[in-house]
Amino acid sequence: MMTCGYEDPYCEMGLIVGTGSNACYMEEMRNVDLVEGEEGRMCINMEWGAFGDNDCLEDFRTEFDKSVDELSLNPGKQRFEKMISGMYLGEIVRNILIDFTKRGLLFRGKISERLKTRGIFETKFLSQIESDRLALLQVRSILQHLGLDSTCDDSIIVKEVCTVVARRAAQLCGAGVAAVVDKIRENRGLENLKVTVGVDGTLYKLHPHFSTIMHQTVKELSPKCQVTFMQSEDGSGKGAALITAVACRIREAGQR
Repeated sequence: MMTCGYEDPYCEMGLIVGTGSNACYMEEMRNVDLVEGEEGRMCINMEWGAFGDNDCLEDFRTEFDKSVDELSLNPGKQRFEKMISGMYLGEIVRNILIDFTKRGLLFRGKISERLKTRGIFETKFLSQIESDRLALLQVRSILQHLGLDSTCDDSIIVKEVCTVVARRAAQLCGAGVAAVVDKIRENRGLENLKVTVGVDGTLYKLHPHFSTIMHQTVKELSPKCQVTFMQSEDGSGKGAALITAVACRIREAGQR
């Protein structure tokens, strides 16, 4: 948010969608209970990956989400992140493929030792398989590289599974962004809001369809907000430098 805000004064939300996911936005001080004062605005680190830890996402979580969560390093935590970020999407796909194979829908009903291996289906394979330039023969080649002896029909099903999992992640992420920008608009009593979201993260940047689906979801769910997305390059480094520079300037001004 800070990096993009340096170039675009309308940038009031920051989002990262990579290995993990988080967001921040500018909140009105009058709504910040832990800090005194009602004038101005404060940047709020949402830690939105933890959304759903109170079971409010149960209507959306599938048996595959729950399986990935239970076997993770922090079961019951970061549930929203586990549905949308790069660290977990490949594992969701792997669990679905195992279920389909058990039902006899994939790989001739035979579960290979490779498919049983946690983490074998990396999220980068989703991006590769979903590439519009990739023919089914190439999808089959990726599966064979993973030790999965697949037919052409298997390749079609695997590609569809990857598409559905990535689309859901992008839509959930878009729903989160839409809720935040709409809150900013309502906070200020505006009929319409023009706002920019600074975005970083490998999933957003490298997946062939994630950003497009996310943008469309935001547009549909927050029609009163004109949202622009700006990619942040080296957001952590540049943003930290900008904040430090501002802090130094404020300190110097106070010493005069």
